[in-house]
Amino acid sequence: MKFFLIDFDKNNFILENIDSSFLLDFDGVKNYISQNIEKPVYFSKTPIPFDRYKKAFDNVIEEIKKGNTYLLNLTFPTKIETNLTLEEIFHKAKAKFKLKYKNFVCFSPERFVKIENNKIYTYPMKGTIDANIPNAKEIILDNQKELAEHTMVVDLLRNDLGMVAKNIRVTKFRYIDKIKAGKKELLQVSSEIVGDMPDDWIKDWQNIILKLLPAGSITGTPKKKTLEIIKDSEKYDRGFYTGVFGVIDEDNGYLDSAVVIRYIEEKNNQFFYKSGGGITLDSDLNSEYQELIDKVYI
Repeated sequence: MKFFLIDFDKNNFILENIDSSFLLDFDGVKNYISQNIEKPVYFSKTPIPFDRYKKAFDNVIEEIKKGNTYLLNLTFPTKIETNLTLEEIFHKAKAKFKLKYKNFVCFSPERFVKIENNKIYTYPMKGTIDANIPNAKEIILDNQKELAEHTMVVDLLRNDLGMVAKNIRVTKFRYIDKIKAGKKELLQVSSEIVGDMPDDWIKDWQNIILKLLPAGSITGTPKKKTLEIIKDSEKYDRGFYTGVFGVIDEDNGYLDSAVVIRYIEEKNNQFFYKSGGGITLDSDLNSEYQELIDKVYI
């Protein structure tokens, strides 16, 4: 079994043996001994100025009105301060998919694609709400903006899977998972999409992954034009943030991957946490800015 990592722009495709040069916990595949980090945690964040976010948000809304995009995932880096190292954050974080690689750490709840027994699965996640809000499940499932956004991402990923697989079907639509987000618990809305792969897919697995990238849940739809608008609006390099990482077992025809979100990067002895959210025509500027900030946590 090997490890792979691909950045958002698909400029860096890393394929390595799973050794001690990085830390990986991939849904139970581990290459480290767990450490108990007991010290009290200090954490603060300095979001980008509201005016910078508003300028990008307004540009996205104008592009939506022109019909150039219908859903766009707008992200920015937030400067953070903490007394933890990236390695300590890795050990303290609770997530299904964790990675500490060189100058960043990621603790992601979002699977990208899994291929097993010649079937491909993807699980788009769109829509979160504080689990402690009364009737939180009913509120998030009845929210029409969230429904529209989730439906668009499901349609996008159905189309993406159709490039590499046949008989694409949505087997679960808008089910609820509970996830930890710092001190909070969140309800996360997900769906399951399945397709049938050719028997010899493993021979071409790298091209299959590259065809599907970047992930629809962290770009938007239609993907090509939306990517152009993202670059014009964000004006920063996402790097490995919103790329994918995973494991591949070529001997047994098995691949699993996750989206690189919940991401902290060290640059010039400073920490930056990259986060964002989906923008549609119904999005509210202040709410989206607050969501960007709320998603910054350890």
